[in-house]
Amino acid sequence: MAKEYDSPYRHIAHARSAHRRAVRPGRVIMLGFLAVIVLGTLLLHLPVSARSGQMTPLVDCLFTATSATCVTGLVVVDTYQHWTIFGQTVILCLIQIGGLGIMSVAAMVSFFTRRTITVRERLEMSASLSVDDIAGIVRLTKGVILFTFAVEGVGAALLSLRFIPQFGLWKGIGKSAFHSVSAFCNAGFDLMGEQQEFANLSGYATDLLVNVVVVALVVMGGLGFLVWNDLAHHRRWHQLSVHTRLVLVTTAILLAGGSVLLFCLEGTNPETMGGMTVGQRAVASLFQATTCRTAGFNTIDQQAMTDSSVMVSMLLMFIGGSPGSTAGGIKTTSAAMLVLAAVNVLRGRRDIAVFRRRIDSRTVLHALTVCMVAVMLVFIGTLLLCACDGIAVERALYETVSAFSTTGLSQNLTPTLGTASKLWLVLEMYLGRIGILTLGVAVFSRRVMEPKIRYPEGRVMIG
Repeated sequence: MAKEYDSPYRHIAHARSAHRRAVRPGRVIMLGFLAVIVLGTLLLHLPVSARSGQMTPLVDCLFTATSATCVTGLVVVDTYQHWTIFGQTVILCLIQIGGLGIMSVAAMVSFFTRRTITVRERLEMSASLSVDDIAGIVRLTKGVILFTFAVEGVGAALLSLRFIPQFGLWKGIGKSAFHSVSAFCNAGFDLMGEQQEFANLSGYATDLLVNVVVVALVVMGGLGFLVWNDLAHHRRWHQLSVHTRLVLVTTAILLAGGSVLLFCLEGTNPETMGGMTVGQRAVASLFQATTCRTAGFNTIDQQAMTDSSVMVSMLLMFIGGSPGSTAGGIKTTSAAMLVLAAVNVLRGRRDIAVFRRRIDSRTVLHALTVCMVAVMLVFIGTLLLCACDGIAVERALYETVSAFSTTGLSQNLTPTLGTASKLWLVLEMYLGRIGILTLGVAVFSRRVMEPKIRYPEGRVMIG
């Protein structure tokens, strides 16, 4: 038998074919979120999803499905008054999927079916959780799922102490579960519309139990699963990773600083906190500072706040939560990197160090990239809202920052927007949830490689 000729070009063609067939983890995440949004849109478009028995306009279904999947909380119709139990269940499922992440949900299905998880799927899971190494990723994902359901269960049990006496057994249990999932996933969807349309948690502004439970759930969801995993394995401060320590310190500064500023700026405003006691103002200030960390619940009227409080809230929304969490924004670590870089430049230092560890310059460049792209997206979104609907710039900016950071706080503007503005906010929420770096890697990057040519250094004057 003649020996088959083995051309070297055949191997090259095979390698290129395999490269084309391979789908990068970033693209899997993008397409996964898109598929869930499309499915959610179709389910919400069914007549059975609306209390009226009529089909909800497709753009409103798309907006709601995107807001739920991207755990934002912006709504164009009241969740309780417009949607049936079926529609509310669809929204709850979208929130849970969006909070856990597409790959975590896919992994959970694999666990139940006892299917072996491939190396490629492990890479996708690590990308979903913002982990660089696939070693132990399956165990970490299992921990994420169990931790999520455990915390949400405890939160629902605590909220039921208030909601069951108020709404009855079954309705109280349903509201407790819905708000617990919504809070931990930093979604901000509520079922309090039977009291008043778009009421959110305004009826519980002075309720200590509801405030404390929701704040705790939001903070726990916004810290990130990697932080909780690190805390579970290391008890001493110096044993924690630099990432965990930076997240904890930055989060504490933002919560404490935001609460104090809002307490001072809103304390005398009769339309928000002016009529509260000192203790109630402290709780309301902490809740507002926490919910701006991309949660979206509100106990005070966002439109009635002073301009200075609105600016503080927008800054907190823009920063958002931490990497690998259910929160959005540019992330606490990105903000911390930019501040540390500025401080080191002003002090004339070449290296950026934190907790006696030097930070790689590429990390700072990543943080700068995330911040600059976020600023551009917010600017474009604000411009379009002003141009399409003739909205005042400060209100358009608040709504756009809320959408991009997947926060969900609103100055009662979203329901009044036209189709073009709604579609742009849909894009803002989608990009804000998948993340700028994930988007960049999925769309633009082919593979990491060192340049073959390194040009001479050039000098540019700054400042």
